[in-house]
Amino acid sequence: MLDAIRWDADLIRRYDHPGPRYTSYPTAVQFHDGVGSFELLHALRDSRKALRPLSLYLHVPFCASICYYCACNKVITKDRGRAQPYLERLEKEIASVACHLDKRQVVEQLHFGGGTPTFLSHDELRRLMATLRKHFTLLDDDSGDYGIEIDPREADWSTMGLLRELGFNRVSLGVQDLDPEVQRAVNRLQSLEETRAIVEAARTLQFKSINIDLIYGLPKQNPASFAKTVAEVIALQPDRLSVFNYAHLPERFMPQRRINGDDLPSPANKLAMLQNSIEQLGAAGYRYIGMDHFALPDDELAIAQEDGTLQRNFQGYTTHGHCDLVGLGVSAISQVGDLYSQNSSDIGNYQEYLDKDQLPTLRGLACNDDDRVRRAVIQQLICQFHLDFSDIERRFALDFRSYFSAIWPRLQQFARDGLISLDERAIDVRPAGRLLVRSLCMLFDHYLEQQNIQRFSRVI
Repeated sequence: MLDAIRWDADLIRRYDHPGPRYTSYPTAVQFHDGVGSFELLHALRDSRKALRPLSLYLHVPFCASICYYCACNKVITKDRGRAQPYLERLEKEIASVACHLDKRQVVEQLHFGGGTPTFLSHDELRRLMATLRKHFTLLDDDSGDYGIEIDPREADWSTMGLLRELGFNRVSLGVQDLDPEVQRAVNRLQSLEETRAIVEAARTLQFKSINIDLIYGLPKQNPASFAKTVAEVIALQPDRLSVFNYAHLPERFMPQRRINGDDLPSPANKLAMLQNSIEQLGAAGYRYIGMDHFALPDDELAIAQEDGTLQRNFQGYTTHGHCDLVGLGVSAISQVGDLYSQNSSDIGNYQEYLDKDQLPTLRGLACNDDDRVRRAVIQQLICQFHLDFSDIERRFALDFRSYFSAIWPRLQQFARDGLISLDERAIDVRPAGRLLVRSLCMLFDHYLEQQNIQRFSRVI
C-alpha cells in the first residue's frame, strides 16, 4: 500500500537534515530581482494563448492577534479598517492581471490564505468575490476546489453560511494544539468547542472537504498531551490532516523570539509525538499522503496518489497542478508556465506599486532545461514515492543514469540503507524512506550546495 510507513529511528537520526519542502523546484530561495512585471505579463500572454485553466491564490495578511510560532506574511491589528485600503489595491491587481488572460480560462481552484481571511467583514468578502467573478470565470456548479483558511476564533455559523453562499466548498482550520498550557505559550487560546462548532457548521452546510492543521514541537508540548490533541481532532473526522514540524528560527521570524526556548520539547519527544501521531492516524484509517499530510482513503488527494495524478505546488499537494497558478496580494507567488514570480512582501510597498498603476512583482525565476528535468523528478518522488526512469528519458530526451551520474553513488547508499529500492529502471521509496523523502529529493537539487540549509526546517 502507498500509505505504508515503517518507523526506523536510526535512519531518521541519520537523514533528518534541514531541507526544502519542495512546493516548487527551484525553491523560492532561488528567486531574484531579475524577474518583474514584464516577465509576468509575457507568461500570462502565453497562458492566454494556450487557454490553460487557472488556480487563483489570494493573500489576506491581517490577523487580530499574533501567534508566536507563525512564520507567515502577516499584519497584526485590531483595527478592521486597515483592510479597506488593502482590498482596494488588491481589486486593482485583480483587474490588471485578468486583462492579460482570457475569460475562457476557467478557475478550477481558488484559495484564500493569510493571515486570517475571515478577518474581513461579510461585506468585504462579498465585494472581493464579486470582483473575482467580474474579472475571472469562476465555476458556479460547485465542481471547483474553492478553499479558504479559517481561524475558528474568527468565524461562526453565519460566517460559514456566507462562505458557502459565495462558492467556497473547502475549509482549512488552524488548530495547532488543544492543550491550554501550550496555547498560552504560543498566544493562541482556542477551545475544542470553538473548533467543533465550525466543523459542524461546515458539515451541515455541505462543504466538500475539511482540513485541520496541527503542529508538533511547540513549547510546553509533550507526547502524552499531543496524543490527546490528535485523538480529539480525529474524533472530529476531518477529511485531511496536516501535522507540521515546528521550526524554531527566531533569528528569522521575530514573533518566535517570544517563545522561551527552554519550553521547547526535546528532539526525542518531538520524534515521539510524530511517531504517535502516525500510529493514531493510521489506526483511524487515514492515509499518509507524504510530507506532513494525511487524508481519508476517499479523499481526492488519496485517490490522485493511487492513480498517479497527484502533484505539488505552492499550495501544497494538489490535483490541479496542470493549472497556471496566479498569486494575488502581498507576498503572493505565481507559477505561470515555467515562470515563478512573487509580489512584494511589504504591504506598503505592494500598495505603492499599484497606486502607480504597476504590478507589484519584484522577484522570481524562469526555469531552464535542467530545472524542468529536476522538477519532474522531485515531483514524482514526493508525490508518488516512485520514479520510472523511462518517463523522464522520454519527456526530456536524455539517459537518466548518465544525466545523474554524479549522484548515483549517493542513491546507491540510500538503497543500501533501506530508504529506496534502486535498479536500472526505477526508484521506489520504501516504507522506511517515505518520511524522509525530502532527503531523497535533496540529492536532485542542483542549487542546494550553494544555499545555507539552516534556512530550512528539518525533514522530521
